[in-house]
Amino acid sequence: MRHTISVLVENKFGVLARISGLFSARGYNIASLAVNETLDPEISAMTIVVEAKDENILEQIKKQLNRLIDVITVTDFTKKEHVDRELVLVKVNYSSKDKTRLENILNKYLAKTVYHKADTAVIEVVGEQAQIKQLLEALTKFGIKELIRGGRIVMAY
Repeated sequence: MRHTISVLVENKFGVLARISGLFSARGYNIASLAVNETLDPEISAMTIVVEAKDENILEQIKKQLNRLIDVITVTDFTKKEHVDRELVLVKVNYSSKDKTRLENILNKYLAKTVYHKADTAVIEVVGEQAQIKQLLEALTKFGIKELIRGGRIVMAY
């Protein structure tokens, strides 16, 4: 099961390394990680998505995260009401004859072209993972050249 965990931390050197070390020490791969400052530049918000089959070990990781001196709060959003989004940039093959067809797909998924030249378009989309997956499937018809995904971010209602 995928778990989305938000961790508010003091914005200090080495905090990210200590937190990711807790997950790797227990054999959990971090599927997604987004970190940035909050309104207070001395505090950062980390959103970590991890695949965990054993709930007990995940609970232990959350307890250990709470013990780290630079950690302010730990919230598991897995079973809480929340909004999550991810930013994706996709580079696809582009030609002027495909312009209308591409625009129709982008409008359907609230995506937009941020750059294009004769044979390439760079598309930006922000959305839920299911929406992004559907868009990527639609874009395979054009030929995906490159894909960059930002980490998932999350906020409670």
